[in-house]
Amino acid sequence: MQIFISHLSSNTPNILSNPARPANMGFSPLSLSQFLSSILFLFHFHTTISSSNYSSSSHFCAPDQSLSLLQFKESFSISSSASGRCQHPKTESWKEGTDCCLWDGVSCDLKTGHVTALDLSCSMLYGTLHPNSTLFSLHHLQKLDLSDNDFNSSHISSRFGQFSNLTHLNLNYSVFAGLEPISFDKLVRNLTQLRELDLSSVDMSLVTPNSLMNLSSSLSSLILRSCGLQGEFPSSMRKFKHLQQLDLADNNLTGPIPYDLEQLTELVSLALSGNENDYPSLEPISFDKYVQNLTQLRELYLKWVDMSLVVPNSLMNLSSSLSSLTVYSCGLQGKFPSSVRKFKHLQLLDLRFSNLTGSIPDDLGQLTELVSIDLSFNDYLSVEPSSFDKIIQNLTKLRNLRLGSVNMSLVTPNSLANLSSSLSALGLWECRLKGKFPGNIFLLPNLEVLDLSNNNDLTGSFPSFNVSNGLRLLALTLTKISVSLENDFFINLKLLEVLVLRECNIIRSNLTLIGHLTQLTRLDLIGCNSGGQIPSSLRNLVQLQILYLDGCNFSGRIPEFLGNLTLLEVLGLASNQLLGPIPSQINTLSLRLLDLRYNHLHGPIPSSIFKQENLEALALSNNKLTGEISSSICKLKFL
Repeated sequence: MQIFISHLSSNTPNILSNPARPANMGFSPLSLSQFLSSILFLFHFHTTISSSNYSSSSHFCAPDQSLSLLQFKESFSISSSASGRCQHPKTESWKEGTDCCLWDGVSCDLKTGHVTALDLSCSMLYGTLHPNSTLFSLHHLQKLDLSDNDFNSSHISSRFGQFSNLTHLNLNYSVFAGLEPISFDKLVRNLTQLRELDLSSVDMSLVTPNSLMNLSSSLSSLILRSCGLQGEFPSSMRKFKHLQQLDLADNNLTGPIPYDLEQLTELVSLALSGNENDYPSLEPISFDKYVQNLTQLRELYLKWVDMSLVVPNSLMNLSSSLSSLTVYSCGLQGKFPSSVRKFKHLQLLDLRFSNLTGSIPDDLGQLTELVSIDLSFNDYLSVEPSSFDKIIQNLTKLRNLRLGSVNMSLVTPNSLANLSSSLSALGLWECRLKGKFPGNIFLLPNLEVLDLSNNNDLTGSFPSFNVSNGLRLLALTLTKISVSLENDFFINLKLLEVLVLRECNIIRSNLTLIGHLTQLTRLDLIGCNSGGQIPSSLRNLVQLQILYLDGCNFSGRIPEFLGNLTLLEVLGLASNQLLGPIPSQINTLSLRLLDLRYNHLHGPIPSSIFKQENLEALALSNNKLTGEISSSICKLKFL
């Protein structure tokens, strides 16, 4: 029996599970006495090894293991940008002269002192992982997690295959370079004990999907999301009978999905997808077998999979224990299931970009565990007032509700006042809403996203009082909601990142005040008809990536300060009254789109415009520009 000691941080994701703990058992007074004596001994022992002056002989960690870890640590720097989802610099606890078995992220076998598990997820490590790294001298590793760091496009060395005892390997989202077929072959040939493998975001475009069949048949979790896998799905998956999690989403897989997937009866989570241009097919008979046999399934994610022949009611045969159901852009067509009440554990429902018809059933409001509903882009789907009322009254845990393009013409906007206070995102664009929109929706304490665009008959206004607000996205395109940019409420949207007021009812358009919204990354005011010059306060919007000011009746020159908005990728100034030359400062930007049509600009076209490597669209017509078009335009590969 192996004895482990580990010091794993409790506040970071961790694939290194703790050793099994025996069940609680009763004990006699005699055994209780022995138990207390043992506790006192262990307390004294722990105090001894934790003191600052304990000798190396009391260390559990073998000296060579400690040295290897310290040398590994020294080969990387700590960078706050290296870990995105979470940050915990575990290697900072690694000190020479201390027991490595007590370091953050390290687990040991106490009999031998060998390091058996290393969890460095989210450790903010930055640098190159070389093939001669001392990491590869830790031959007894059973679990290794290097996820969410930045290894600076290091190649995944074939030396990972030397960890012959490895059961868990996680290298996801750690900026590794492509995985060569020969390295992958060595991995799968040598890691025969592997139970969990996660290589998400590692470039595997040169690895043939059928190579996956050489992985250990003992796998319980295989996650290869966004790996660039291309070619046909493996023809058979039956050998992986112990799989509980299979994620091959966001790759470029084609062809039929293996029919024998139905034999993986222990599957709890399944995620498959093709690509926008070539959908892998899923036949009705295969889908029916999947849903009948995969009785343990809790999460199903299908994206860009051809399900055009699958009847929507077939979804009702899925396990009643389902907690997450995503069928995204799969060509699903037909009437929305008449009842969904069986899925009482469902937390996420996403049927976007389908061709569903009929009405959303009343009993959707009975799924009280729902946190997210997205039925957007089902143009022939509708929701009755009674169904909508039940959804917003009963689903108190709902944080995300998106019904864009669903017909809500019979729903009165005032019913939105009853939305759950937990709501953080509301997307009701192009829903044919008409009437007055309740201003108190802006008082929802957790609201971050509000999109009511393209509801042409929707009226209302912002609240007139100053209130702290966490809105990050506000889109009111083509509505009749009255917008005053001088309103205290609007001025206080300090966290706003996206503001889209295209062709909407701006009653007081003092654009100078927008300069206070310094977190903006996208500003779209097309058709605001403001007049005057482009406000100089926009120079404060240094986070801007997209700026549309077309049709705002601006006059004067294009301001030079736009060249200081170094993150700008899209600049639209068409259909104004702008004069003068194109300022050279604009040419220092790395633009994807530049639209200056229908102005009164004159002078030569700066040749530097044609040297912008990322330019995809350039529109300069209907001005008074002169000169020749540089031959450099032929080198713009994205144009």
